[in-house]
Amino acid sequence: MKKVFVSSALAGLFLLGASGFGFAQTVLVTPEQETVVREYVKKKPLASINLPGVELNVGSALPETVELHTIDAPDIKYRYVVIDNRTMLVDPGTRKIVRVIE
Repeated sequence: MKKVFVSSALAGLFLLGASGFGFAQTVLVTPEQETVVREYVKKKPLASINLPGVELNVGSALPETVELHTIDAPDIKYRYVVIDNRTMLVDPGTRKIVRVIE
């Protein structure tokens, strides 16, 4: 009985730690920044590209062959690309998608 309790407690702590890690990795894009991005993309539209076989979720890394475009705004450090008609904000250092803007 004691082993079951200890195992359950350890599993609970692991889940709490893992969820905390997930929250620490969350990228915050303010509503104001998202508005700036939307307006910028409308002014400077890009042709949508297709990436068959590439997972396109927040956290997915884009291949080096995908050209990332700058957003001409001082408070936005991310780049953008349009894939499958969806605008993706991308961290230029890791090439990971940080936000999908529909």
